[in-house]
Order: sequence, then C-alpha cells, then structure tokens
Amino acid sequence: MSKPKTPTRTELLEFANHTIPDLIAPDLKVLFCGINPSLYSAYTGHHFARPGNRFWPALYGGGFSDTLLTPDQGAMLLARGIGITNLVARATIAADELSMDELLTGGQGLVAKIQEYRPRTVAILGISAFRTAFNKPHSVLGSQQDILLPASLWVLPNPSGLNAHYTPTELSRIFGEFRQAIAFN
Repeated sequence: MSKPKTPTRTELLEFANHTIPDLIAPDLKVLFCGINPSLYSAYTGHHFARPGNRFWPALYGGGFSDTLLTPDQGAMLLARGIGITNLVARATIAADELSMDELLTGGQGLVAKIQEYRPRTVAILGISAFRTAFNKPHSVLGSQQDILLPASLWVLPNPSGLNAHYTPTELSRIFGEFRQAIAFN
C-alpha cells in the first residue's frame, strides 16, 4: 500500500469553507463536538485528520477505543456509541477565523442536533469556542451543570496540535477522567 500524497498549501486552500459529514446516529453514548474542520480534514473527508491533531491518541489513551484509530477509521466509533460533529461546519485554516455569530449559530445548531439525535453526553472540545457559542464567558473545563439540554454537557480541551496548553499525556488523562465520570464502557 502506498503512502497517501501530502497536499500542498494551494491544494489545501481549495478546501476552505468545505464541510465534512457528521459521524452521528440516534442515542449515542457520547457525541464529541469539535470547533470546526481543518482544511486537512476537509481535504481527506475525515474528522480530526490534520497531522498533529491529538484527538485520536487522546481517545485511545482515555479508554474510548481498544486500539489507536486513524481518522479514516472514524466510522468505527459509531458501533461503540461514539459520534463526532462540529460547532461550525465550514473548514478554515484556524478556528480563530470563525466569527462570533458563526459560533453562536453553531451552538444553536448543536442544541438542535442534540434534540434530534438524543446523545446521552456531549463533549465540546474547546473552552473558548464553548464560551462564545453558549454565551458563557466564565465557564471552565468540565461538566456544565447550568446548561439545560437533553444530554449532559461537558467541555474538554481542544485536541488540536495548535493548542499547546495540554500535552498528549494530559489529554489522555483528561479524556480518561471524562470517560469514568460518564460511566462509559
């Protein structure tokens, strides 16, 4: 099997504003919600696909999967009761390109998805995006008890390789603590 071609910057820029489909189904145990897809994710058509993104290692390190999955194996998560969506569907170079209005609209869209698909728990991956999308400027990571949704709501760190606040080991620990708190098995 040959190694996939690494896209050029020009090729990636062609995927600005593209979208990728949610990995979602009714009655999931947990729905992970990213901020928005990277250009690399739009290019590949897979969530958290940008090299250096630590979502897949954190998922494995936290005990949500038995093996270290790759982005192209994401659909396997549905059988384990895990889904993936984003606050904003359009791909960008970086999340800071998103407007406040896009994030607020994304929060409303996420609430609609939660009402339609009824996941047991939702984990938004990124505190700054959460604060904007839900107008909760003082929120901290963890369980969001004061937000009334038909699912329990948590905020975890953004696993992007651009987020230097957390090491891969810390992300795995946090994902593991989250898994235990929601009694995911």
